[in-house]
Order: sequence, then C-alpha cells, then structure tokens
Amino acid sequence: MPIKNIVRGQKVSFEMRECAKQLRRDATPAERILWKEVRTNKLNGLHFRRQQIVHGYFADFYCHQRELIVEVDGGIHEFQQEYDAEREEYLTALGFRIIRFTNEEIQKDLEGVLQKIVNACKK
Repeated sequence: MPIKNIVRGQKVSFEMRECAKQLRRDATPAERILWKEVRTNKLNGLHFRRQQIVHGYFADFYCHQRELIVEVDGGIHEFQQEYDAEREEYLTALGFRIIRFTNEEIQKDLEGVLQKIVNACKK
C-alpha cells in the first residue's frame, strides 16, 4: 500500500530521518506558532508536514497536495543566502513552490502569513 503525503522516489537515510526528528523537537518559537495553525489540516483542509525531507533538503513545512514548501527564516539565513538560493533553484526546478517568512512576520502578522499560504496553495 503506498504511503500518502510524502515525496515519492527519494531514498532517506537513517541519519536524515533522525535529524528531521531532532529538528521537530528543537523547533523555533515561530515554527511552533505556525505549526499550531497548520497542523491536523486546520488551514483550509490542507495537510502539512514539518521538517519533511524533500530531495535531500529539510523543508520547514511541506504541503504534498500543492507541492508547496513553507520556510521560516531566522537570523541564520542572513549568513547562508547563497546556500538558500541554490537550494531554492534546485527545488523549484523539480516543480516545488517555495514561500518564505521571517520569524518576525509569523510573530507579528500571523493572519497575514496564513493568508499568503492559502493564496499560494490556490495557484
């Protein structure tokens, strides 16, 4: 029986799975806020997974139905802009759509963030 809501055709090592589990346990405050709003299909019935492995990368939040990756960017992303750009180029070439929000956006304008996610899922 096929497994639903995962990225098919990718091999995931034990180490990657364990790292994803650790990232879920160590979620940032902004990630926890967003997860509370999108978990269990709360956002327009869309199913999101957190710290989903997508072709060798960790997606903060992933909606399989819409092939949408939602990234929550903290301060570290200021120092890894080149890496983020390469990662985004690779994943968008595979057909994934990516939207990014800062920690501050989630903490100060959660309703606006949720509306942007819903709008991105309509496309």
